[in-house]
Amino acid sequence: MAASLPPSRPRIPGSGLAKGLAVTLRTMTKKSVTAQYPDAQPDLPPRTRGVIGLFEENCTVCMLCARECPDWCIYIDSHKETVPAATPGGRERSRNVLDRFAIDFALCMYCGICIEVCPFDALFWSPEFEYAETDIHDLTHERDKLREWMWTVPAPPALDPAAEEPKEVATARKTAEKLAAQQQPAPTESAADEQARAAEAPTHPAGDSRQQTDQPRQRPADRQTDRQEGQE
Repeated sequence: MAASLPPSRPRIPGSGLAKGLAVTLRTMTKKSVTAQYPDAQPDLPPRTRGVIGLFEENCTVCMLCARECPDWCIYIDSHKETVPAATPGGRERSRNVLDRFAIDFALCMYCGICIEVCPFDALFWSPEFEYAETDIHDLTHERDKLREWMWTVPAPPALDPAAEEPKEVATARKTAEKLAAQQQPAPTESAADEQARAAEAPTHPAGDSRQQTDQPRQRPADRQTDRQEGQE
């Protein structure tokens, strides 16, 4: 059996018009604010996705950002260099040296995947947005321009005091505390502890021997009998 629907309320004629006029009146009474751009720069949120800045010193040319980019708008070139051994008899190492890092912002859709997958914190969001060009080919910015945008990246917000401590910081702190505990000398017994332990230890009168202590004590009746036998 189908459930019966509640009866609908009768619609008052002109209610929609009244609601529309109410919105219009509220908007008319508000003070209009005009942004004086470009004379006055807008106050952007700290997490604005403007452009991508490059911190070149942290880049290891792992190519992870270029492989994960869904638009294939990141271009990276590099070469290998041999690093001599740091100690005599050591083995030489090879490292990647960055030659080119460019981003085509005509293709970029600002998804932020490259920033999230970077394992060494070499890419950051910058709130800069004034990079319009008259030619679409000029929207491919090289690492020099990306480096300039890096200095406009805002500082990270402060951590919540009630937030959980990061795992990296907790691990480093525990390791430092463990090393500090190993380097400290073993604690010595204080004078107060020595006195307390001496007061709790049993004391023996001077002149008493082990043999006298172990012998059973005589009763008064036995002492009197021994004294009479000595007089006789």
